[in-house]
Amino acid sequence: MALFWHHVFATGLAKNEHILSASIQLEMFRRNGMSDMRTILLDLSRDPAMIFWLDNNENHNGEPNENYGRELLELFSLGVGNYTEIDIKNAARAFTGWTFAQSPPLYPHGYYASEFLFDADDHDNGEKEFLGHRGNLDGGDIIDIIVEQRSCARFVSRHLYNFFVADEPQVPTWNDLPPLDPALIEDMSDAFLDSDGQIKPVLRVMFNSDSFREARFKKVKSPVELVLGVLKMVSTHDYFHPGLAKYAESVMVVMGQKLLDPPTVEGWHTGKEWIDGGNLTERVNFAVGEVGDGSSPGIKQIVDRMIESDSLTSHGSFVDAALDAMGPIDVEDPTREALVQFAARSEGDDDRSRAVRMIRLIVATPEYQYA
Repeated sequence: MALFWHHVFATGLAKNEHILSASIQLEMFRRNGMSDMRTILLDLSRDPAMIFWLDNNENHNGEPNENYGRELLELFSLGVGNYTEIDIKNAARAFTGWTFAQSPPLYPHGYYASEFLFDADDHDNGEKEFLGHRGNLDGGDIIDIIVEQRSCARFVSRHLYNFFVADEPQVPTWNDLPPLDPALIEDMSDAFLDSDGQIKPVLRVMFNSDSFREARFKKVKSPVELVLGVLKMVSTHDYFHPGLAKYAESVMVVMGQKLLDPPTVEGWHTGKEWIDGGNLTERVNFAVGEVGDGSSPGIKQIVDRMIESDSLTSHGSFVDAALDAMGPIDVEDPTREALVQFAARSEGDDDRSRAVRMIRLIVATPEYQYA
């Protein structure tokens, strides 16, 4: 859920340049990411990393900065088409004075946390109108009104569906393109509204749906999902030790995803946009390279399972044993036939070498790119 909210509430370290603030934001997502939308948005609005990222520290009484107010509505909660420019302006006014206390300089003592600060003297106490509500509204009131909207329920539900079930079109098109599964989105939205914006009931509806059960091959793995899946399989990094950082700092970056540094406030474009000619080559080469010669602990275990299952008795059972030991992984008929053909050609080779080469072929299949 921390990764999910980091994608939705994209905040870039390239601008903030304060590691501790980024870390604290992620801990906030871990702490409240399955609570309720009101708490999540309120904590987000008080988060120094987000305040600086979207310039709310420059949002002053009489001189409002609309960056945070606009993105709160467009990309964080409601989506395009569910508010007006007046709503943006008044949301910005409501968040005036929501800033942070500057932390001490980095040198010579290292990082100190920045703390949220409400500057009452810099807050606009004038009357405001927002989504049909009028009064001396502050940021908390704006969030309360947002969470009551069905458009918020749909927006959050569609994001969850895109992350966990199947690839949706990109967020800016949601006002024009309907959801892939309108019925499920409505059921999830009902759960959101009936529970006053709680996230767990929405997840419960989604994970118990037929759509989730039948979602195989409907999502392209993001680079972080692909990389971590491979690393867990080969088991070379089951604890922290030197060498782990390269996967975030270089491997995933060349695949198009640098954590803590999204390309824009929209986050990353997902689905098939993760894959082009260059990215696909990087993804396949990475997976094949990590499998390597089969000497890693995880691959040794997979090969042992294959051999112990007596799967070498037939070409088909050899393929099925490899797919089962690696996942299980389902592949479509043309892919399975190609793997069976390899099993036939390699018959008579050393068993362990043959099994490792089968594993390398499987991680290079189209199906392995999907979740």
